[in-house]
Amino acid sequence: MKFLIVTGMSGGGKSKAVDCLEDMGFYCVDNMPLSLIGQFIELTEMGGVEVEKAAFVVDIRGGSHFFDDLLKTIHSLEDENREFQILFLEASDEVLVRRYQESRRNHPMGAEGNTLDGIHQERELFQEIRRRADFIIDTSQMKTAQLKEALANLFDQEAVERGKKLSISILSFGFKHGIPLDADNVFDMRFIPNPFYLASMKHLTGNNKKVRDYVMKWEEARMFRDNYLQLIKDLIPFYIRQGKASLVLAFGCTGGRHRSVVMANEFYEILKKEGYRVSLTHRDL
Repeated sequence: MKFLIVTGMSGGGKSKAVDCLEDMGFYCVDNMPLSLIGQFIELTEMGGVEVEKAAFVVDIRGGSHFFDDLLKTIHSLEDENREFQILFLEASDEVLVRRYQESRRNHPMGAEGNTLDGIHQERELFQEIRRRADFIIDTSQMKTAQLKEALANLFDQEAVERGKKLSISILSFGFKHGIPLDADNVFDMRFIPNPFYLASMKHLTGNNKKVRDYVMKWEEARMFRDNYLQLIKDLIPFYIRQGKASLVLAFGCTGGRHRSVVMANEFYEILKKEGYRVSLTHRDL
């Protein structure tokens, strides 16, 4: 049986992820007690439950000892040579705060309703588990359809086989907001003249045709696009040979609003047209 541990930040999108996974045929158990995961697996192996793939959603609702208990469970499963993967869902502090404000709920670790303190404490305690995760998805700028596409790229093998074997996540970001930790390849777009310094484009984004045309009119921008696209496509068979299921390409500029957005869009449109399994996120737009 293939099984997945789904965890991550409170408000990071686990409930939506469960809905998507169920649509892909996963048997999903929300708020599964950690002590019962091993027993559930043994039950399926004995034929007590017919399940081909299962997802266990675990988070701090499991109690004050959740973080230690989850690490112990992971170690135990590894010692038993169980095959499993960990999906970690997160979002930026600003987005998490907004989501809690919109839902009018208190963060489970926010003492006296201090949501931001609760988020910081939870993020600190999650560091080791996040480091062990096989897949990390930042849902800050994702709509449900985008999250479903990202999960399908990772876990819907039939969909992957219908397209390309390797799923590609394309991300734009601003260096001043930090480099994405889950990026496999980081490309610096700051060698291209910056539309930000032109009054007519300062308040636009790379999704605007005027900005796109300005960025791509430079020879160096077109040369980068063409050369690195070919390089990535040449390397994909070697990533697949090493067993890699997904590839994250991150394009950065100073603020993450103009040049990186344009180039991410260029790569997304071309790779999608050529039949690759590809998703697009503009983190800092």
